[in-house]
Amino acid sequence: MRRRSPEDVPAPAQSVSQEWFTSLFADKADPWDLATKWHDRRKFGVTVASLPRQRYRSGFEPGCANGELTRLLAPRCAALLAVDFVESAVEAASEATRDLPHVRVQHARLPEDLPAERFDLVVVSELLYYLSAADMAVLVDGLVDRLEPGGDLVAVHCRDDRRRVYDGANVHAALRRPRTLEPLVHYEDEAFVLDVSRRRSSVGPVRRWLGTRGGACSA
Repeated sequence: MRRRSPEDVPAPAQSVSQEWFTSLFADKADPWDLATKWHDRRKFGVTVASLPRQRYRSGFEPGCANGELTRLLAPRCAALLAVDFVESAVEAASEATRDLPHVRVQHARLPEDLPAERFDLVVVSELLYYLSAADMAVLVDGLVDRLEPGGDLVAVHCRDDRRRVYDGANVHAALRRPRTLEPLVHYEDEAFVLDVSRRRSSVGPVRRWLGTRGGACSA
């Protein structure tokens, strides 16, 4: 499939609220049917298959939801930290990974509560377009700063056929801009877009590389 050109869609002024996500999980334990929907099972399979290395020292998954992707990432990482800001999602992900002692699941509000440690793998799935332009810039700058030189950043987000919707095409167009990251893998189809980039070893901390054109969909 040819790469779709993202529309110039104005970004919402605010990130989607924690209360909105909390209400989703209150109504349904798996609000997006991640455990059963073929679209997501296939997307997770492609995501894990896209990892360039067989094994990583330390992985980080922000916005882990109920831990479906977390379980698939776990065999590829010697250690894995997954976080979410919805308490019931953290509980579900903790339960889903309780037989995996090398996996930690924690509550964290992003971008404020980014961990201090460094990682050689960061996987961001279905998260960035829920954020405002400012929050997305801060979060992605922080993620790249915590990525070791030579570490891999994996981003995967859904596409939306509706016009004038900020979706995966917009998010990933922004992710391809910085010279800090070297593109390794690009895949897209009618359902989602995936990019894998590697942090170059000869650069310092990244600053404001998403500029002012980022944004989020209000879902």
